[in-house]
Amino acid sequence: MRELVVLGTASQVPTRTRNHNGYFLRWDDEGFLFDPGEGTQRQMTLAGVSASDVDRICVTHFHGDHCFGLPGVLARVALDNVDHPVHCHYPASGREAFARLAWRFPDPDMMLPGDRIEGPAEGERAVLADERFGRLSAVRLDHGIDAYGYRLTEPRVLRMLPEQLAARGISGPAVGRLQREGTIEHGVRTVTLGEVSVMRPGQAVAFVMDTRLCDGVYELAEGVDLLIIESTFLAADTALAAAYGHLTAGQAARVAAECGVRTLVLTHFSQRYQDSAAFELEAREHFDGELYVAEDLMRVPVPKRRA
Repeated sequence: MRELVVLGTASQVPTRTRNHNGYFLRWDDEGFLFDPGEGTQRQMTLAGVSASDVDRICVTHFHGDHCFGLPGVLARVALDNVDHPVHCHYPASGREAFARLAWRFPDPDMMLPGDRIEGPAEGERAVLADERFGRLSAVRLDHGIDAYGYRLTEPRVLRMLPEQLAARGISGPAVGRLQREGTIEHGVRTVTLGEVSVMRPGQAVAFVMDTRLCDGVYELAEGVDLLIIESTFLAADTALAAAYGHLTAGQAARVAAECGVRTLVLTHFSQRYQDSAAFELEAREHFDGELYVAEDLMRVPVPKRRA
């Protein structure tokens, strides 16, 4: 299963209907928790996301609405005796802030059995992991303090076509030999790997929080299947967005349109707005793909692979 579980959608101030930020990406058997704001542990319970589901925690920056849920989440990981390591990514300049938020009780029973592995992001861009689930990278954004967006990219993989193999009489060990060598002799003809296979496109997801428009936003969003992006303000407050390092719904939608995004999720809404429909109306002026205006506890499927 690949899906986004929205745990919270408020920006600086939570409201009666919106918890502080929190986003859980279920990616097959890997779980990514992004920007756990205050109250994330409870939202995980409501959404049916357990502490043992979390394999990686990615913090974009150290403003409180994006990280004040860390102590509770990490304490719950310890309390539940999660036995796999939890990888934690964040701006390297925030090492001290992370250490304070990740403090654990001196009681040995509260230690994390699988332990915690830290992988801070430095420079303009960084590859934080390159494993079987894909490549996790971070790109610097523009928010006044160090902030990074994250992108998960699955590599293309070779997919054999059973009907083409059968048409050429290729089966059993010969399939593996064809994959290894690229060509095999079968009967009176040579069969090439290209005749019986295609490259299956990988999927990609980008997570862009507090930032002004900058090159990093476009780099992260380029060609992704799913873009989760802040839209704190509406166009009428564009000046405020620029002053405080944020995007409007229209700006986020234009990025999605220009970058060929398939599914767009708008989130991180200012408490000044009561009507979420206004964000959809503004975004629709620029983006005609699949669009979600995020609500707490919403689930958004990662779209099916491109043909």
